[in-house]
Amino acid sequence: MQLRKMMLMLTALGAMSGLMAGCGDDDGGAKGCTSNDECAGTEICHPDANVCVTTCSTGSDCPDTAKTCASIDGSATGTKICQCSTDALCNTGSETADMVCSDLDNVCVTKCTANADCGSGRKCDTASGQCEEDGGNPGDTCSGTAQSTCKYGQFCGSGICKEVSAPTCANFDPARGGKQPIWTVSSTGPIIYEITQVSFGQDAWCRPQGSATGMTAKARVRAYMSAGGSATFPSQYTALPGLFYVRVNGTELDGVGTVAESTYKVSNAGKNAEFVMNFCPGESSTTLSIGVYFTNGNEVCSQLSR
Repeated sequence: MQLRKMMLMLTALGAMSGLMAGCGDDDGGAKGCTSNDECAGTEICHPDANVCVTTCSTGSDCPDTAKTCASIDGSATGTKICQCSTDALCNTGSETADMVCSDLDNVCVTKCTANADCGSGRKCDTASGQCEEDGGNPGDTCSGTAQSTCKYGQFCGSGICKEVSAPTCANFDPARGGKQPIWTVSSTGPIIYEITQVSFGQDAWCRPQGSATGMTAKARVRAYMSAGGSATFPSQYTALPGLFYVRVNGTELDGVGTVAESTYKVSNAGKNAEFVMNFCPGESSTTLSIGVYFTNGNEVCSQLSR
């Protein structure tokens, strides 16, 4: 009888163990995955980090290891997931420090020890345990334009990787009444790597807006989405992810409304985009300082003149 009772208890414990294994890592560890089917009901498989992450509406839905509820792709309409902020929080409740808060994805992942631990287009920094974009350093050779083989925040120009320029105009200088720049290489938004003047003169674009002669300043913008992420540019310019035009006094305006539809082009499987923005500087203006940025992307200045 005692033996029979013991066998029944072991069977019950085994069943409970199986149920617990199917519920993900309750201790905050990262559960690897390749599809949503491998994750619990309130989780999805992160497309870049390849770990199960909790979906959320607010931070209160999230565990202590990752209390920030934010869009997975940085857009206003993307699925919201619980995101981390520090390595220490990722290791909450653990006797070891095997976890890091991914610099690329803002989710808790197991430290990498080799490039094979990271996804496509990434490499392992064994010193920090972080997966990084497998791109070049400033000065490394590259081919083409946009990000090419360079790191996020760099671009390929004249065959070498270059850092995007920091904004130095009044538009992004709080001391002169401008907007405070907030982009860092840890951000995830689109990178504007080039703004060039197209024209500065009379044009039909500004006539409906009260300009007698239609004085219009046009600038071509080129941008890319990070090669290490899943986000791409939309097929229609009206769906651009938070494009803003900033005046010298820091006022932010919707930048999508300045884009000429016929100039909007997407390439490289949606990773690259270019378009022309139109500005109405006034009849007597000979110069115009513009500031442009995407949500979670870098701030860029350009000086346009007649």
